[in-house]
Amino acid sequence: MVYALFSATVLAAVGAVYAAAIGYLWLRQERLLFEPEALPHDEPIAKDADTHELFVDVPGARLSVAHLKRENPRGVFFFLHGNSGNLKKWFVELDAFRQANFDVVMFDYRGFGKSSGCIASEEQLRADVSAVWEHFAPQYEGKRVVISGQSLGTGLAAGLAAQLCAAGRAPDLTLLVSPYSSMRNLASELYPWVPVERVLRYPLHTLDHAAKLLGPVMLIHGEKDELIPISHSEKLCSVVRGAQLLRVTGAGHSDVHQFPDVRKALASALGRL
Repeated sequence: MVYALFSATVLAAVGAVYAAAIGYLWLRQERLLFEPEALPHDEPIAKDADTHELFVDVPGARLSVAHLKRENPRGVFFFLHGNSGNLKKWFVELDAFRQANFDVVMFDYRGFGKSSGCIASEEQLRADVSAVWEHFAPQYEGKRVVISGQSLGTGLAAGLAAQLCAAGRAPDLTLLVSPYSSMRNLASELYPWVPVERVLRYPLHTLDHAAKLLGPVMLIHGEKDELIPISHSEKLCSVVRGAQLLRVTGAGHSDVHQFPDVRKALASALGRL
């Protein structure tokens, strides 16, 4: 009797701790998924003469944008960055785009860098991506368009590219670096003890959007990526007809862009457009 009572008490305590942990994950998802770093408004994102800073207004926030602008560009590289830092970390190593005569547009999500506001939902995040793209799209009518993302940004990039395809404006290239098939699938792999289906408010179904893409699709993934295994890119390739996957030998998650093969592939892809 005493043992049964003790066991029931222990189980109740474990259940309470588990429920509290699940509740914390539900309420604090933004803090777990996003790692923004603020940037003082008087600190330049980049000091290059061809780089311009501006803000795009969206409901409840102003989004900080960096724009590498060439005199007569062949097209634009619209890039959605990962879940940490700010544009000062991501708006770097731009010579490949200058040599290919491409403009580059990147923006900081809400709460990142000089952007105001806070990320509150996947719907809001995707709406912000669309708003920034639509702000710049008229400048690039009749020119080449590359929609790209890295890590967190790949799900958003695939969504935007699918949206453009549905509107009859398919990108000339969709480029996804270290993508996940969905945030839900990735979370299930990383946290098998969590009921992801009920808890995760940012499912970010990259696979569903990728299946709707038209035109060239290129995936780049480090073979030693321990955060997002390369199996996610392989899964994406299985649903995207003609998608190319560059397997980067020796690369992990955060250093994939540093490998010469990646730089060569990017230069070659831009040169073919």
